[in-house]
Amino acid sequence: MFYGIADPLTYILGTIVIVLLPGPNSLYVLSVASQSGVRAGYLGACGIFLGDTILMVLSAMGMASLLKTTPALFMVVKYAGAAYLCWMGINLLHSAWRLARTEGTIAISAPPAPLDPTRPFRTALLISLLNPKAILFFVSFFIQFVDPAYAYPALSFAILGLICQVISALYLSALIVGGARLSRQFQTRRRLSAGVTGSVGALFIGFGAKLANSTLN
Repeated sequence: MFYGIADPLTYILGTIVIVLLPGPNSLYVLSVASQSGVRAGYLGACGIFLGDTILMVLSAMGMASLLKTTPALFMVVKYAGAAYLCWMGINLLHSAWRLARTEGTIAISAPPAPLDPTRPFRTALLISLLNPKAILFFVSFFIQFVDPAYAYPALSFAILGLICQVISALYLSALIVGGARLSRQFQTRRRLSAGVTGSVGALFIGFGAKLANSTLN
């Protein structure tokens, strides 16, 4: 037992596997970084970090147990998240359609318009809070590794949360760097950008449908 954490090695390995699974958080950060660069990618990542922290705190405060014992509340959270992800996907598909209708390449002689720093942050925060993978992770997996008999459970939750955020930060950083390398290609080729944007939109709709059909075990 390590500071009230049952089987920390299993938690670390399980968290790595779960973080590496494709989901709305990582997909959004990769998309933003590939379209707008490193700075925008990290703004999105900060929104995800805050959203995950909020979910961790709610889980530690007993929200996970409340969701398990109140199916109606879980249904509200589930369908709200599904609706938001589908709405995001539809908007991305619409953007891809508009890009695909434009012939030629994007002129890059003029400097790009300054990025609104709140947009990727706020969008990523909402995606994180309504992310089906994150919700099920913190409700069903995260809390299982805290020993209820430990005198300082808040410390156990804090350590688990820190481990999760470090793993997430390393993975998102790799996605941001990789996405930034693709940004110039997207800036100069409309059809390539449209194809990627449309694919991301379709995946978001798929994530929304998956969340709508998910169950809380």
